[in-house]
Amino acid sequence: MVTPLQGLSALVTGGAKGYGAGIAESLRDAGAKVWITGRDETALKRTANALGVTPIRADVTVPSDWDAAINAVIKESSRLDILVNNAGGGVKIASTEEQTDESIAAAIALNLTGVIYGCRRVATIMHRQKAGIIINISSVAGHHAWPTWGIYGAAKAGLNHFSKSLYLELRPHNVRVTTITPSWGATEFLDAAGLSPQDPEIRSKCIKPSELGLLVVEHCALPAHLCVQETILWPMVQEVNPL
Repeated sequence: MVTPLQGLSALVTGGAKGYGAGIAESLRDAGAKVWITGRDETALKRTANALGVTPIRADVTVPSDWDAAINAVIKESSRLDILVNNAGGGVKIASTEEQTDESIAAAIALNLTGVIYGCRRVATIMHRQKAGIIINISSVAGHHAWPTWGIYGAAKAGLNHFSKSLYLELRPHNVRVTTITPSWGATEFLDAAGLSPQDPEIRSKCIKPSELGLLVVEHCALPAHLCVQETILWPMVQEVNPL
């Protein structure tokens, strides 16, 4: 049976755990050859071995790491068809006055600047190929304002705007750019940000990595002449009013 992404090459950042691992698994199941990146080499290799994908130790905030990761994919596959910019994190979810200059810079670098570094490089490759799709994973914090989420939300709002601009730049070259915006997820995000864990019953109804992965595959499998600009995915257990 021919799978929808058979033979395509895909690079997923932040692929060692959470949404990234779910996305990598779904892309693999759809027939793509998948590479995953991450900073935690132990977790990266563990996930890669479990999924049968290729690990590349890389920090998205470091431009030279992007060069090494992309070169590794091109060396083996000669092209790059799918880039999923999933790497991100809260860094420090706290009021602005409680932030440090270092935490602010780290949040912007991880959630915005690092994505731009990757897109700059991959845009050139996909322009030359006249094909490809870039999917940027954002957050509803880029659309809605909550106390203590301002720095993270500002980075994600910047990502949303950048993605629209990049789409306009690459559309004439048959390259698609889309943003997928999830909210509450059954991932390690809260732990990594030092926040309280979700109630187990609520967590069971949050977005699972495999569910986000299926959505990524659906976007990639659309006919090449169609592009979804943005998808916002809410778990129905989460109430946001006004929406």
